[in-house]
Amino acid sequence: MTQSLHVLLVEDQQNIARNIAEYMEQRGHVFDFAEKGDHGLQLALSQYYDLVILDLNLPAMDGLEVCRQLRERAERHIPIIMLTARDSIEDKVSGFHVGADDYLTKPFSLQELEVRCLALSRRHLLQSKNVLSLGPLEIDRRLKTVNRDGTHVELSAMGFKILTILAEAYPQVVSRSELSHKLWGDEPTESDALRSHIYQLRTALDKPFPRPVLKTVFGIGFTLDIESADHDSSAP
Repeated sequence: MTQSLHVLLVEDQQNIARNIAEYMEQRGHVFDFAEKGDHGLQLALSQYYDLVILDLNLPAMDGLEVCRQLRERAERHIPIIMLTARDSIEDKVSGFHVGADDYLTKPFSLQELEVRCLALSRRHLLQSKNVLSLGPLEIDRRLKTVNRDGTHVELSAMGFKILTILAEAYPQVVSRSELSHKLWGDEPTESDALRSHIYQLRTALDKPFPRPVLKTVFGIGFTLDIESADHDSSAP
């Protein structure tokens, strides 16, 4: 069953707002609306929303300023998807710089918008919890411990970091370059370093169990195969 989201849509073009609302509400999501930036900011600060869909070209206060003030004034991190006709790299950088989580350019697919909303909300929920529970895995961020099927798994600091990155991105695949950047930033590292850490993680996380959780997607990167492991652990 699809997760139901409570969404604030800040969009001054009524036909676009109507199309989004009709599609999303049929899918079980609940929407509030604002046509002006300052009204959208007021609603976002006073009500609880799973996420905000925010246009850039708004009367009274543009989307960049709304996003910037939300990040400064909100008591919690509210996921924000920028929705705009501006598609230059500079515009996207500006959006991310003030705190946007995702960026979708017009024209867009309503189905893609829903998928991005669900993925962003789910990722935010995972990132806001100390304990991530994914199928047979339980990852405690605060204690830096991992259990699989109730059994403690001893990981290195780097192995724990890799597993946490993959868990937060699940079910998406994390590319090798993205994973390397999150682990080492722009600092250069040996070409075989990531391969070595993945091997050590796989040895600790998968070898003692009948089915692997860490999955290599050939030519792309890595992901977690939770459903297969879940099915295996529930088999008689």
